[in-house]
Amino acid sequence: MGASFTVRVQAEPFDTATEIAALSGDGDVGAVVSFSGLCRADKHEGGGNAPLSALVLEHYPGMAEAEMERLMKEARARWPLLGARIVHRYGRIAPGEQIVLVVTSSSHREAAFSAAAFLMDWLKTSAPFWKKEERAGEGGWVAAKETDDQAAERWKGGETDI
Repeated sequence: MGASFTVRVQAEPFDTATEIAALSGDGDVGAVVSFSGLCRADKHEGGGNAPLSALVLEHYPGMAEAEMERLMKEARARWPLLGARIVHRYGRIAPGEQIVLVVTSSSHREAAFSAAAFLMDWLKTSAPFWKKEERAGEGGWVAAKETDDQAAERWKGGETDI
């Protein structure tokens, strides 16, 4: 089995087990790391906003895939990966549904963990996706978070460990 490096942007749900299995069959694989991001109800304690009924994710077609490919290329240059997948959904996503999946495989766990963290940190800040909240009687676009920017910053100096 050869190395598999893929990125996909899709509206439909994905099967996490199938995506992981696709990177697990190579005899050189010693570690497979996955991160699955889910839509949460985001119930604010103490009153605040109504629970989230859905997120509507929009993306810039073509540009989103190109940025994900660029990130994948950079991860491959930094770590000895045997495979990697990024799947990101768009459209209306209800609490409990999957939004994003990052899977990395390598001979060693350190590379798989670090590459997965790198990919997720940069996806949050550089890939052109936008989220709009749907809540009872309210909603709106989700602003970028400073904590996401800070997480991505740690990789700028060429760091390779989480």
